[in-house]
Amino acid sequence: MVFGMFVGTVIVGGCGLHRRLGPDGLEIGYWVHAAYARKGHATRAAAMLVVLAFSFPEVELVEIHCDHLNHASQGVPRKLGFTLVGQQTKPIQAPNETGVQDVWRTTRSDWLAHGASS
Repeated sequence: MVFGMFVGTVIVGGCGLHRRLGPDGLEIGYWVHAAYARKGHATRAAAMLVVLAFSFPEVELVEIHCDHLNHASQGVPRKLGFTLVGQQTKPIQAPNETGVQDVWRTTRSDWLAHGASS
């Protein structure tokens, strides 16, 4: 599932849920145009996507993967109460990427206990 993020009629970014983790998990992806970064758009979108993900009874975990040095992107799972569970390598696809991604995770039980109130 892929969604646009808008302020009025202006598109400020995009986000989505991706089946990259197996039958019981979904990965959240997001991108925000630089002019709209650090204004809470990605955090609000990601929070809504977690709620949507856990509306599917088979989904037990949700992850966000961010470049290790992308501090703006790292703030999203941190603000939502995700846990940093590890790192993985990924081919570099953009000029500022390092090829190392931090993997952040929340589970259904963690979200219901803590994240849902954030």
